[in-house]
Amino acid sequence: MESAGQDINLNSPNKGLLSDAMMDVPVDSAAAARTAAPEGLSAAEEEELRAEIAKVEEEIGTLRQVLAAKERHCGELKRKLGLTPLDGLKQNLSKSWHDVQVSNAYVRTSEKLGEWNDKVTQSDFYKKTQETLSQAGQKTSAALSNVGSVISRKLGDMRNSATFKSFEDRVGTIKSRVVGSRENSTDGLQSPSAGDKPPQDNAPF
Repeated sequence: MESAGQDINLNSPNKGLLSDAMMDVPVDSAAAARTAAPEGLSAAEEEELRAEIAKVEEEIGTLRQVLAAKERHCGELKRKLGLTPLDGLKQNLSKSWHDVQVSNAYVRTSEKLGEWNDKVTQSDFYKKTQETLSQAGQKTSAALSNVGSVISRKLGDMRNSATFKSFEDRVGTIKSRVVGSRENSTDGLQSPSAGDKPPQDNAPF
């Protein structure tokens, strides 16, 4: 496919050449490089400002090179001291946090929070809520203490009741019987003496 303004055939002797219509358009390289000057500026003032911009950009480039050299030198010194990048990060974070703490915004925020805290703690609603919670805690502790006392008293009453004593007596009687029967059975299982051995049958062959 061929465009209207240029022959893109690589074998064509006219390759890369512009059309006659485009060759007729005058091109001012200096004018193209410049933007339209703002109103109120003369040509001399514009040239002065452009020269100042070029000078400042050159100084920025120089400062960047100096900064890069300083950073490399600083890294070499840290390596000689055995400092790791993590140590540098910790130091930077500590310094940043210190800068935040001494900043005006942080100080004002801390003061505001302190004022709000004082207002909240001194308000009637906060005091009533605190008193209510304190009373609820005291009531809960008293209730738990009463429950423990009631349980202890009930256990004492149960141990002193006739039913519990009768049960203890029965358990004691059963225990005595079991122990006695074990002792009797032990006496009955004693091995016979040598004199009680039955005579052997020595019948002749």
